[in-house]
Amino acid sequence: MTELKINSLEDINSVAAEFIKLVGDKRIFAMHGAMGVGKTTFVKAICEEMGVQDTINSPTFAIVNEYHTAKENIIYHFDFYRIDDVQEAYDFGYEDYFYSDAMCFIEWPEKIDSILPNDTVEVHFNEEADGSRSIRIL
Repeated sequence: MTELKINSLEDINSVAAEFIKLVGDKRIFAMHGAMGVGKTTFVKAICEEMGVQDTINSPTFAIVNEYHTAKENIIYHFDFYRIDDVQEAYDFGYEDYFYSDAMCFIEWPEKIDSILPNDTVEVHFNEEADGSRSIRIL
């Protein structure tokens, strides 16, 4: 387990850069944490550090957003908060995303636990009493 800490929004991009170095060639990330803890904001910082020029926002209504990095890599950002059944992930073809060579950041992964690849990296976000965020990477 590795733990990172975001003390303020001014720190988030440097922590995102550290995260990118730590995860190496890993591709699938299950982002756990309460609503409002900063999962989407952290994914945005990762995308910025990887050279994404697109507007980066929450995929809550679209379920998945696709971003392209400066090196023409693809990043998929999922938000499964609004799905009611894992079948909905099957219906939109989750396999095409999860088993591509793209990075996949998955918010609310507990909704689709049964279909997450075995090599999924678990990332847990917590808000600390002082307002900082801790990120545990398992």
